[in-house]
Amino acid sequence: MKHLYRTASLGVALALFTALTPALAESTATVGGLVNKGLVGVGRIPAAQRDKFGETFGSGSGMSIDTAGWTHDAAGYKGSLWLLPDRGYNVVGTTDYRPRLNTIGIEFAPVAPGAAPASGQEQAGVKATLADTMLLTDDKGADATGLDPLNGERAASGDMPILPEANGKLALDNEAIVRLPDGSMFISDEYGPNIYRFSADGHLLSATQPPAALVPMRHGAPNFASDNPGPGAAEPDPKDPDTGRQNNQGLEGMAMTPDGKFLIAVLQSAPRQDGGDSPATRQNTRALVYDASDPAHLKLAHEYVVPLPMFKDAKGKTKIAAQSEIVALSDKTFLMLARDSGNGQGLKGDTSLVRQIFVVDVSAATDIAGGAFDAADKPLAPKGVLDPSVTPAKLTPFIDINDKGELGRFGLHNGAPNDKNNLSEKWEAMSVVSVLDPKLPDDYFLFVANDNDFLAQDGFQVGAPYKAEDGANVDTMFLVYQVTLPGLAKK
Repeated sequence: MKHLYRTASLGVALALFTALTPALAESTATVGGLVNKGLVGVGRIPAAQRDKFGETFGSGSGMSIDTAGWTHDAAGYKGSLWLLPDRGYNVVGTTDYRPRLNTIGIEFAPVAPGAAPASGQEQAGVKATLADTMLLTDDKGADATGLDPLNGERAASGDMPILPEANGKLALDNEAIVRLPDGSMFISDEYGPNIYRFSADGHLLSATQPPAALVPMRHGAPNFASDNPGPGAAEPDPKDPDTGRQNNQGLEGMAMTPDGKFLIAVLQSAPRQDGGDSPATRQNTRALVYDASDPAHLKLAHEYVVPLPMFKDAKGKTKIAAQSEIVALSDKTFLMLARDSGNGQGLKGDTSLVRQIFVVDVSAATDIAGGAFDAADKPLAPKGVLDPSVTPAKLTPFIDINDKGELGRFGLHNGAPNDKNNLSEKWEAMSVVSVLDPKLPDDYFLFVANDNDFLAQDGFQVGAPYKAEDGANVDTMFLVYQVTLPGLAKK
């Protein structure tokens, strides 16, 4: 029988990670009181959902819970969250999908940790209802686009850096969101990879470009294409950047520290020059820690190497699990979701080998901010081998999303049969909110959501219907864990 209040230790199942990843801790005892109490709720938004503009609903590339509006009574919890989709349905290339932000009403009735939901109610704990959809625009109020910015750059102007552009529009592939108390928000993207600040009503206020080592370069100049050309467009030359972020591997994770002083953004995997040109060597990614005291002018304060987990695929080949989202616990520690790709509901592969949440600790890591490794011509980890002068962050396993027993209590599974109860491929959104229990002041609900890639059988976007391949009809899903995060509210 499993302990109802088990610690984050994952035992033998993670021995492979410990063996392959030098900075991976052997035990979670070093986490310092963090506890995973397990899965306590599941919910769905149907794949057929349309948003306010009549287009197929896109789900969770990023998520931010409205903690101020979160309430609890005898019936359960109520509140809302913001769910950020990415660039639209793009299985066969990008489209002129207008970037947007969805507001979701939440009613949540958790089960006790370790308990089984009532029969027939396994996935009814989270009732999620689309309440509103808001378009994101550029600083002039003009439409933005999800189109791949093939050879398109908007010149720097004023405080604005050079920005990705397609067909004369600001090109965005949104991946993470931080909502500020005044309603404005930071949104990170793949293309730049940039951090954008938007007003509460969705227009662009400012933009922050990362260090030169992360900016994609082709033929000696910034080029933000991701090799996902839109209708009639040619592929970029070369297909991959020479240096900087790899295609579709931008600032995937971003979070504000609980004290509101720092914004942390993490590249999905290593830059090209640091082994990011191969799934087997892209281990050494970067965490950028910005001073957010002036939201209009973020200042890079710290920068660390984060070693992504390594694993063996079904053919015995070494692979790196790229990261998909973070939740900041302080300016020195954060939760990080890392996963494999190509497996899950809606895809030919059915069994995921890695979907896990780690604790990342940078307190003993080398701060490389502003140093030689921030230049594009100074590799930090050529062919994936980290420079010996640099100490990376430490990873400690915390939650195994693929845990068979946990999923089984809620009628879910990882692997065959590859049906609607098999987890989908992309889990990319996380946010935490208090359990509002005076007896458990350090307990939180960790909401985790998938990016369903707009896979639907009756899809409609940009004025045209579409039908996802192989009968894919992937719901937006929420998994909710109860966790103990000591001292989070005091920071």
